[in-house]
Amino acid sequence: MPHQQIDSQPSANVLPTHLAQAAIIALGIANSVEKAQVTRQYAKAWQSGEISLVGTAPIPKEPAREEKPLLVPPQEVPRRKVTQEAEGRVAMLHALSHIELHAINLCWDIIARFASTPMPKGFYDDWVSIADDEARHHLLLCERLDQLGSFYGALPAHAGLWKGAEVTEHNLKARLAVVPMVLEARGIDVTPGIIKKLKAVKDFESAERLQVIYDDEITHVAKGKKWFEYLCELDKEDPVESWQNIILTLFKGRVRSPFNEAGRDKANFPIDFYGPIADL
Repeated sequence: MPHQQIDSQPSANVLPTHLAQAAIIALGIANSVEKAQVTRQYAKAWQSGEISLVGTAPIPKEPAREEKPLLVPPQEVPRRKVTQEAEGRVAMLHALSHIELHAINLCWDIIARFASTPMPKGFYDDWVSIADDEARHHLLLCERLDQLGSFYGALPAHAGLWKGAEVTEHNLKARLAVVPMVLEARGIDVTPGIIKKLKAVKDFESAERLQVIYDDEITHVAKGKKWFEYLCELDKEDPVESWQNIILTLFKGRVRSPFNEAGRDKANFPIDFYGPIADL
């Protein structure tokens, strides 16, 4: 895929001339709903061919964000217990909406940050598609929060989510090893249990939305793993050994059990990868 060196002055009012510029514009939008809506617009433009070049653009240190939610250490995030009362469910959905917003930023960051790395068009097709999914997920959760009398930003949120981006900013293979194959894979493990609890308290509307997210997460992990293995093949490395070395080095082996092996298998992510280094 050709990578033209194109000067860019990001503006949300004009359709970007290339994908890296679209990424920078999206990363620079502070309001989460607007970011998600613009992401969906740009994804459609890429998929239709209105945006066809990858390009390059300067990368911000961090995505723009509004003052709320207040970012706090993980232990200070409100308790996320699914109960009949709306308060616990709102806390859960708020935390998940924060994760989905983070996922939008990670998608655009991987596109912009590694735009100079020669990759096939299919790589960009996949990451734009994932960004579109994450934007749709965030909007689904924001809408549900509104229905429950709350909104994204109403509660404090986890401050450490961008760490996965920071520790992998130097290397595309490491980014793929950590983000889809650790962070998203964790969603495969925990989401079915949340869905079950929501159904138990008869919140079928929230459960249905999480089922959509869960099904998409499986495809995201599969796509991330596919491109990780593509890079391993180029480097003549064994994917399992390479992934384990990256996680042990950069992510301190933080692969937590229990695992949803059936869900991970659907993502073509067998236990041979993660089992030997779990909970180290």
